[in-house]
Amino acid sequence: MSDHTPTLVLGGTGKTGSRVVRRLTERHLPVRIGSRSGGVPFDWENPATWAPALQDARAVYVSYYPDLAAPGAPEAVGSFAELAVSLGARRLVLLSGRGEEEAKAAEDAVRASGAEWTILRASWFAQNFSEGHLLDPVLSGQVVLPVGQVPEPFVDVEDIADVATAALTEDGHVGEVYELTGPRLLTFADAVAAIAEASGREVTLTGISAEDYAAALLAEGVPSEVVELLTYLFTTVLDGRNAHLGDGVQCALGRRPRDFADYARATAATGVWNT
Repeated sequence: MSDHTPTLVLGGTGKTGSRVVRRLTERHLPVRIGSRSGGVPFDWENPATWAPALQDARAVYVSYYPDLAAPGAPEAVGSFAELAVSLGARRLVLLSGRGEEEAKAAEDAVRASGAEWTILRASWFAQNFSEGHLLDPVLSGQVVLPVGQVPEPFVDVEDIADVATAALTEDGHVGEVYELTGPRLLTFADAVAAIAEASGREVTLTGISAEDYAAALLAEGVPSEVVELLTYLFTTVLDGRNAHLGDGVQCALGRRPRDFADYARATAATGVWNT
């Protein structure tokens, strides 16, 4: 897109959004952060915040919190997309979940909005081990999860941000559904082993039943709706449906996606996994 009106980045302080913001800023393009914790106030649960955030925006990176699998997500995304188009937004880039049937309803709502759309179906984020709920377990040296030997093509969020930025600012991505994965399949045990090797620390993975995992989270005070969502992601999305590679990074950027081992080495060098 050639105009210089702002690009609204929802979740602009989060894993993918903050990286999209950085890339747009580095290109000296006007950007507006929409977030509950920074930039222009934006809250998916408060539609009154939507229109002010959309003012004069011509492109929007749509990242739904907490996840498109959450109840009410398709309806909220659909209402937002319709409002965005009515207020002049031309292009919507939706971050979606790979293998999440519920997310497809939100994708359909964006398609029906009349906008120029691009959908990014992302696999499990590598950065969940360093910027998300798995950081503390890694630091403790023991990651306990309800996972077996089903492999997952972990994607580096730097790749997601690169594709999102291209879709927001360049021609050639409208109407595309990009399956964003890493270049190889790893089990969670493989991923934890790669982190241990890169960080020089002893980190192990212990399997647990989904019921025991949910009970442990509830005992730690994690809200029940978050527990339900995490349990769903581990037991349903990791049932083998995503145990194959996607070509979205190659198609969108013309290069291979980043490997998990490269992510682990780069992250270890930051010291985030040091005790």
